[in-house]
Amino acid sequence: MGKPLVMKTIKTAIVGTGFMGKVHTENVRRLGNVEVAAVVGSRKETAERFAAANSIPFATADLGTVLQRKEIDAVHICTPNVDHFPMSSAAMEAGKAVLCEKPLAMTSAEARKLVEQARDRNIVNAVQHNLRYYPVVQQMREMIAAGDLGEILIVQGTYSQDWLLYDTDWNWRLDAKFNGKLRVMGDIGSHWMDMIQHLTGLPITSLCADFTIFHKTRKRPKGSVETFAGKKRAPSEYDEFPIDTEDFGMVMIHLGQRAKGAFTVSQMSAGRKNRFAFEIFGTKAGVAWDQERPDTLWIGHRNEPNQVLIKDASLFYPGAATFADLPGGHSEGYDDSHKQLFKRFYARVADPSAPVDYPTFEDGLRGMILLEKSAESDAKKSWVKIETQPSA
Repeated sequence: MGKPLVMKTIKTAIVGTGFMGKVHTENVRRLGNVEVAAVVGSRKETAERFAAANSIPFATADLGTVLQRKEIDAVHICTPNVDHFPMSSAAMEAGKAVLCEKPLAMTSAEARKLVEQARDRNIVNAVQHNLRYYPVVQQMREMIAAGDLGEILIVQGTYSQDWLLYDTDWNWRLDAKFNGKLRVMGDIGSHWMDMIQHLTGLPITSLCADFTIFHKTRKRPKGSVETFAGKKRAPSEYDEFPIDTEDFGMVMIHLGQRAKGAFTVSQMSAGRKNRFAFEIFGTKAGVAWDQERPDTLWIGHRNEPNQVLIKDASLFYPGAATFADLPGGHSEGYDDSHKQLFKRFYARVADPSAPVDYPTFEDGLRGMILLEKSAESDAKKSWVKIETQPSA
């Protein structure tokens, strides 16, 4: 008998010890051939606590120390947005593959520099638009590509959450110097716009946005608060903080040559924990999906009964079936969407000839341009045009 095939272990570093740092650590380990060899925290003691809790051998507050280690092949940037550009750039300068959370940077100018640097140094790069990779969502994409919906005419939907409903709710995203000028649009509107373009294959060509700040001031806790945590604190533990980033946004869009649509984004919609939902209608049929029911695909028809398809790879198009690792009836959700992106990213890290079947920094640049254009539209209270194929 021949020797069993043993895959080379890839060593990676997680930068950031908050909610996303945990999600990345847990799901990259599910690949089997990737070891989380180091963690970088905002403070040494924070990194050490994270390392102890997650059995990571090396912890530091100094990214440079990790980048000097030759055995580290890749870096995950899971920090506040203000750090995305300098940390991604430093990692690429050190020759590391980089997977960065979205939005890619604070500005499109920064994002463009990252695209250029990755191209010039031939660095494997990805931006974390993991929500593309629910199996049912990929089935929608295959259906659209196969012409099952006909010509796409209408897109509509929402991304609604409630975790910042109260003025006592706090997160670093509320501070523009860490998050950037856009909050709800940058955090979840970026996902909605990326998804609709990914599924339809059509670029957003123009948009008209209107943003609202409902809480002009908020109560900032005197200690740190992890994302989606810390909803109950005593009033004495807060300071008043002025807010200049939006709680809610509504956007109308033109997509490709003919399609039109609209979506809303909110972090103050009571009861909606993480409702990323959209409908896509064509000349033949329509489809709809809701992240709070991730295994269910609604398919609409004009002259025959509508359908509900429950996730089952054996019933999917072949291109979508590869995004499901479990048989029908076995749910695959948020964690699995991260794993599917990581699987494809690390296939490329291991083999530079592997397909680029994941969102790259170029997708991140396109997203930053859309965010800046939406801010411009809100300021002007008018439609703005968008270049359809930004190039670095």
